[in-house]
Order: sequence, then C-alpha cells, then structure tokens
Amino acid sequence: MTRRNFSKIALASVAAPVLGAIDSKIDGVMIGAQTYSFEHLPLDDGIAAMKDIGLGYAELFEGHIKPRDPSQLGEWRSHPPMGEIRAVRAKFDEAGIELYAFNYSFKDEFTDEQIDQGFQMARTLGVTRITSSSNVDMSARIDRYALQYGIYVGHHNHDSMKPNEFSTPEDWKRALEGRSKYACINLDIGHFTAAGFDPVSFLEEHHAKILTLHIKDRKRNHGPNMPFGQGDTNIKGVLEVLKTKRYPIPAMIEYEYGPRGKESPAEVKKCFDYCKAALA
Repeated sequence: MTRRNFSKIALASVAAPVLGAIDSKIDGVMIGAQTYSFEHLPLDDGIAAMKDIGLGYAELFEGHIKPRDPSQLGEWRSHPPMGEIRAVRAKFDEAGIELYAFNYSFKDEFTDEQIDQGFQMARTLGVTRITSSSNVDMSARIDRYALQYGIYVGHHNHDSMKPNEFSTPEDWKRALEGRSKYACINLDIGHFTAAGFDPVSFLEEHHAKILTLHIKDRKRNHGPNMPFGQGDTNIKGVLEVLKTKRYPIPAMIEYEYGPRGKESPAEVKKCFDYCKAALA
C-alpha cells in the first residue's frame, strides 16, 4: 500500500459518521441536553432518556460523575478515577450521542492541581470544551490551563447578581479581557432573562465567543423557571438567530421547572418538541 493510498483511507475513516449517531439538528440548529436535566436519575437512565427522545448532543453535568459525599470531593478532584471517566464517554458513544462538552465548575477554593485535573478529565472524556460556573476572579488561573490543554472554557451565568459570580455582560467582559482565545461564554438564556438582559441581542453581538447555550424559560426580575413558552425568555428568538445566522452553537435544553426524577424524561421531551415547533 502506498503512503498516498494509506492517507486516503485514514482520512476517509476520520470523516465517516458514527454508526447509529442520533441526528437532532433541526434546520441546521444543534439541539441537545445538559444532563443536569436528569440530575436525580443515574447517568445511565439519563443517557437512555436522551436516546429515546432523540437528542444527539450532550453536555455532561459534573454531578453525574463526582461523589455525592462532600467529604470525598477534595480527594476526587485531586485524583479523579480516569478509568471510570473514560467509560462514561463510551456510554455516550454507544448510545449514538455526541458528548459535546463537560460541565465542571472551578471555584476559588480549587488548588492548581485540581484545576489541572479538571482539564485532564475533559481530555479523558474526549471533549475540547468545558462549561463552568466559575468565579469571575478565577478566569486568569483557568485560562492558563485552557491554553496549555487547548480546551475552550465557557463561563456560565446565573441571575444571582452577587459579586464575583457571572450574571451581567460586564462580568464576562472583565473575565475575558486579556485572556486567550480559549476563554469563552456559556450563555444560560433563562438566567440571563431573569437578570434583566436580552439573550437575543447578546447572542448576535457575542456569538463568536459563545461556546454553548443553556435553553430554559424563566420570568424576569429573578422570577421562577417555567415550562417552555410560559416564561419571559425569548427561546424562539434565540433559536431563530441560530437558524438564520447559521451559528454553530448548540442549544442545550436544561430542564429545571418541575419535578426532578422519573418525570424528567417526559418533560425534556416537551422541551424538545417546543424547540422543534419554534424552528418549524
């Protein structure tokens, strides 16, 4: 076999689609789910639910792999079980779901070793994106490792409006200023609306730095989570921007408005159906 023929075969194998991969791209818009939507279910059940619903993109919630006993967290963060974490990736692959990002929240109390291990977990999972509910003043420390590993980090927002937490456009501006290209945004459109901001205009202005979107519906003025279409969040407008502008940003459903447990799969399906209707 010549080197040229070998290269052609190798390239063809890389380009070939994964057998049985779930296609949840609606008119060009990638619709997936944050596995936090299934927080109170075992990860295996959450993956099975995503497969049944037909969601082909996932953002892995750290709570699905970290110990629930707080006393064990320090050791786990410093020495994560990489064999178990590698097996998690295999579960998504087997289900035909693309593991798009790993949600891991770096906080002020993390040691440098623990930050490094977070990036190593992402690498073991085979992802090049981390979403993180980090502290604003952590951005410089996080960016050093993002640059080292070549992994993008999307800083996640809430509506808390607390100092040193991401809530406002200014928080992202301060955190990303002077950082590498790997410092990005994970925009939660529900929290952003509850905090009094417009996710549609922000998406249009900052799309180049937005890694992923969290799709939920909330009332303004720090109001509650609501079933899709019953809150004040312009979900349809956000999805329309993704559709018309062809921004390659996945819209990850994050179910939070109702009972959490065995009811979650049916509710996530309703959320997906809403997104499909909004894009019709």
